[in-house]
Amino acid sequence: MRANGIAYSTGFHSAQEFDPAIVRRELAIIRDDLHCNAVHIVGVDAGRLEVAAGIAAELGLEVWFSPYPLELTPEEILALFLDCADRAERLRAAGAEVVFVAGVELSIMNRGFIDGDRLDERVGNLFAGRIAEVRVRLDAFLRNAAAAIRERFHGRLTYAAIPFEGVDWELFDFVTLELIRSAEVAGQFREAVRDLAAQPKPVAITGFGTAAWRGASDVAPRSMEIMEYDPVTRAPLRLNGVYERDEEGQATYFRELLEIFDSEGVDSAFCYLFALPDFPHRPDGDPRDDLDLASPGIVKVLDRPTGNGLPWEPKAAFAAIAEHYSSSTKPSVP
Repeated sequence: MRANGIAYSTGFHSAQEFDPAIVRRELAIIRDDLHCNAVHIVGVDAGRLEVAAGIAAELGLEVWFSPYPLELTPEEILALFLDCADRAERLRAAGAEVVFVAGVELSIMNRGFIDGDRLDERVGNLFAGRIAEVRVRLDAFLRNAAAAIRERFHGRLTYAAIPFEGVDWELFDFVTLELIRSAEVAGQFREAVRDLAAQPKPVAITGFGTAAWRGASDVAPRSMEIMEYDPVTRAPLRLNGVYERDEEGQATYFRELLEIFDSEGVDSAFCYLFALPDFPHRPDGDPRDDLDLASPGIVKVLDRPTGNGLPWEPKAAFAAIAEHYSSSTKPSVP
C-alpha cells in the first residue's frame, strides 16, 4: 500500500482530555514505532483537529483531516466542515500533504438522513426498508458539501462511507469505505476488496478493527456492543457480561486484513484505532469494569500514567501492525 495508517482520536466529546504534548509523543510513536506514514485524525472539535494535524504534518505524516460529526443536523455538519476546510487548507498551503475527509458514516451517526433521535433508532429504521431514502438525502448533502468544501480546500477530498450508502464517487478523489470483516462475509471479503481496488480511483479503507475479547473478530462491526452505557449521558459504564481477553485474536484480525489490503491493491489503509480513553483497562476487581475489552484500540488505556508518562500500554495488535507496516512502508505522496 502507498499509505500505511491508523486512526487517531482527538476526542469524541469535549470532556476528553487533550494535551498537545501527549499528542506529539503519541504521533511520533505512530510514525517511529508503528511505522505509519499517514494518520487519519478524527474528532468533533475543529481546533483540536487543527492542532493534531499540524503536529502530524511537522512529523512528516500524510494527514487525513477528518471532522467526525455526531448527532448533528445537516446544517450543523456543513458549518463544521467549512470551518475545518479553512483550517486544513492553511495546513496544506504551508506544505503538508493533506486529504480532507468530509465525514464518517454520516447517515447513521447524525440526524436528518433517517428518522430517529438515537443511533439504535436510526439503525432500526434503516433495516426496516429505508435505505433508498437515506441514499437520496445523503447524496444531496454530499453534492452540496463537496462543492462548498472545494471552494475553500484545494487538496484531495473524500468521504468515509458505509457500503450501503451508495456514494457517487465522482464527487471525490478517493473511494473510501468503512470495510469491516465479520464471520458472515469472511468468505467473500478478499474478492470484494479486489473488485473495489480494480476501479480507476484509489481506494482507502478506514474503520476496520475489532475488540480484544474472544470471539470479537467474528462480529467485528458489533464487537463494541458488549458495553452498557448511561442512558442519559451515553458514557460507558460496564460490560454486559464476563468476557475472556484475547489480544492475539485482535492482532490476528489486523494482520489478516492488512495482508488482504496490501495484496489486492488498496491504496491506503487506516486501522481503527490507536486509543479510546473512555474505555480504560482495569484488570483488578470486577471483570465487567475492564472496559478495554470492548475497545478496538490497539493500546490499553490506563487510569494513571505508566513509568514513561504515557497513559497506556500496547496490546498485541500494536506489534502486529508495526511488523506489517515496517516491511511495506513507502513514501506517502502518490
